[in-house]
Amino acid sequence: MERKMVAIEGRYAYLNQLLAQPAAAPDELMRFGKELSRLEDSIRCIAALREKRKEMEGLKNLVDDAAEDDEMRQMAADDLQMASREETEGLQHILSLMLPSDDADTRGCILEVRAGTGGEEASLFAMDVFRMYERFAQKNSWNFEILDITESEMRGYKEASASITGDGVYGKLKFESGVHRVQRVPVTEKSGRVHTSAASVAVLPQADEVDVNLRNEDIRLDTYRSGGAGGQHANTTSSAVRITHLPTGIVIAIQDERSQHQNKAKALKILRAKLYERERSRQAAMRSELRQEQIGSGDRSERIRTYNYPQGRVTDHRVGITQHSIENIMQGEGLDHFIDALISKQEEEALASLKVVG
Repeated sequence: MERKMVAIEGRYAYLNQLLAQPAAAPDELMRFGKELSRLEDSIRCIAALREKRKEMEGLKNLVDDAAEDDEMRQMAADDLQMASREETEGLQHILSLMLPSDDADTRGCILEVRAGTGGEEASLFAMDVFRMYERFAQKNSWNFEILDITESEMRGYKEASASITGDGVYGKLKFESGVHRVQRVPVTEKSGRVHTSAASVAVLPQADEVDVNLRNEDIRLDTYRSGGAGGQHANTTSSAVRITHLPTGIVIAIQDERSQHQNKAKALKILRAKLYERERSRQAAMRSELRQEQIGSGDRSERIRTYNYPQGRVTDHRVGITQHSIENIMQGEGLDHFIDALISKQEEEALASLKVVG
């Protein structure tokens, strides 16, 4: 632990030296300034902990020196006990500040929901899940902008995407990535049997133009007429847009808006998010950190959460929590129970790893 604190103090001093050098580039100065700002709380807490330990040394000496003065010795012992509790609390707080932070947590996100196993029932469930997040966004006063929707024959969603912006959006919704399984009687089921189907959810942090450098020569833009499955505004002009990122092969197609310019802007927003997340994953792998869990193939067995309509319950299998209020959850009212538990689990695991290493 002491090594970690010394390392933080050393990094803080080093960043201050870098910021004092006029030759640094503006973007570097901004990056150094952000890191310095993040370290300030840790530096204050470390300084307070060191002062508390000096105080404890003085109290220990006072206890030893007052061996013949019972009243003085007891007062010093009581003060030492209190200081020891405050030292433990300070140490715990420093540990929490040392938890690895994800810069993307403060960003908005791109939400993608796709129907998995289960045919039309899966597309209807995908629509329910997509709307659940729309209501959850409204509940949190976030902005929810639909980017594209491809409908099924029964007007469910084969796939749907949205841009969600607001304070701490990605930090809360990143745990929603994975396969969501539903157990219920489909509207097409005549005999009343319960079926199981699935929808996959992907949550990507939004990227700014500064984060992702899109070169014109790396992009192929194709336009076509919107319409057919998924075209909400069928028209006779070539307003639909398909963008292909040639280096990676990523293809984004948007036909939700009447304007080609609007569709292009939406497609570029999704492309930037995908490229940003691709680079984040690459860097995380290089540092041997935990990789983002993949959503799998959309198979029923690869699930993070199960929505059981006959029993009115929703279970998150990662934290073992069950909520018996499925209607409220589908209205965006109960997701915080799962999200808060997942955040706490992540913090506990990170704290445990810090203590083991330290």
